[in-house]
Amino acid sequence: MINLLELNFLELTEFLSKFGCKPYRAKQLLRWIYQTGQQDLNLMTDLAKSFREDLSEISQIQTPNIQLDHLSSDGTRKWLLDVGTKNGIEAVFIPEKDRGTLCISSQVGCALDCTFCSTGKQGFNRNLTSGEIIGQLWVANNLLREQQNYKNIEKEDRIITNVVMMGMGEPLTNYKHVVHALEMMLDDNVYGLSRRKVTLSTSGLVPAIDKLKEDCPVSLAISLHAPNDALRDEIVPINKKYPLGALMQACTRYIDKAPRDFVTFEYVMLNNINDSLEQAKSLVNLVKDVPCKFNLIPFNNFPNSGYVCSSRAKIESFQTVLIDAGIVATIRKTRGDDIDAACGQLAGKVQDRTKRTQKIQMV
Repeated sequence: MINLLELNFLELTEFLSKFGCKPYRAKQLLRWIYQTGQQDLNLMTDLAKSFREDLSEISQIQTPNIQLDHLSSDGTRKWLLDVGTKNGIEAVFIPEKDRGTLCISSQVGCALDCTFCSTGKQGFNRNLTSGEIIGQLWVANNLLREQQNYKNIEKEDRIITNVVMMGMGEPLTNYKHVVHALEMMLDDNVYGLSRRKVTLSTSGLVPAIDKLKEDCPVSLAISLHAPNDALRDEIVPINKKYPLGALMQACTRYIDKAPRDFVTFEYVMLNNINDSLEQAKSLVNLVKDVPCKFNLIPFNNFPNSGYVCSSRAKIESFQTVLIDAGIVATIRKTRGDDIDAACGQLAGKVQDRTKRTQKIQMV
């Protein structure tokens, strides 16, 4: 059976041509699936009954199954979704006054082994398909419309206004499926999101950043977390392959075609690791040629992490150094603590497959 979530407009048009359908049928079908949220082909009433019956014999709309669904007291909602592996994937909806942001995953686990990351502790299972990626958006959008405080919102009004690929996995190591899913999110027949409102977060795979610039330039965020190569080699090991100098140059190149005129640098605050004022000053020097803003992230602890979050006072002092240098720097508000909303924390209640705990304890 073909999962229709795996097909974009051109692929669906080609698929439907086997039934003698014209391209407008593909648009109709996409709008039923994504904008109406209909999963049952037989209920797509403006399609001929015989066509629906034939289509049902060879295709389906298969979305990730829900394992857990948690709603925080602050409105954050997190799902653990089953994609047929031992460990699930996570999607998190974060409501704010002026927008609703959905954070989605690109892989089951992650192979990059960043030392402060709960997802990396699970090791890597497999890449998600484009249908499993866009399926997270489908599930969240449909379930949110059933939520009591959103029931009166019109179909044409968005609950999810922004999507960030900051969930489980490194998106650029699953390049083909991620870009396919991004293109679908931007399609007016699917969700019609603006490039400015779709953000991909990466640890810094330089060749893939350059390729993304040409193929599908959405907003870019970099998981930076260190002001120099020596420290970043330790906590973000991919830095050994793509060091900071090359990464900064890639960011500058990306802005030429990006929907925003800056790159966002994410920086997790680790007590006595990367949070000194001298390190803040080093950051200012590192990014001096890159139009950017910083998102300072209080570390969300998990069992056997080996790290402690910086104090609020240290984070604010660090922020002040950046602001005084003319850099926009915000401190991420902690959301969904009561439902383990930080990336990897629901799925991460599994066996540590990476030996990282052992390495930390030996230091």
